[in-house]
Amino acid sequence: MTVGEIAGLIAAVALCVFVALAAVPLLKLGRTLDEVRLAVRDVGSNSVPILQELKGTVVATNDELAKLKVVTEDASRVSGHATVVSENAAQLSTLFAATLGGPLVKTAAFTYGVRQAFQGRKRVKR
Repeated sequence: MTVGEIAGLIAAVALCVFVALAAVPLLKLGRTLDEVRLAVRDVGSNSVPILQELKGTVVATNDELAKLKVVTEDASRVSGHATVVSENAAQLSTLFAATLGGPLVKTAAFTYGVRQAFQGRKRVKR
């Protein structure tokens, strides 16, 4: 064996060792990629029922929101009617005070004065 052949043999052995050392991480990387592939497949197969359930939840929520819209519209209508009723009551109170308030106060004052006058005479007679 010549020096060149020995050098070639050493280079070949070094290359085999390098390939063997590089093969271990490559095999581990291959297993990791297989696990990732399985996880992605599981996520894909499990996400369909979850998305279908989510769709049902969204539909039910939209139905409830439509019902709530009807309730809020009714509440708004009732509030509008209550405003009209309170305005009418205020106008009626103002009208009552303007038409009957003055004469009623005068009548009450007059009857109070008459009662006081009669009570005063009764006290004097005793």
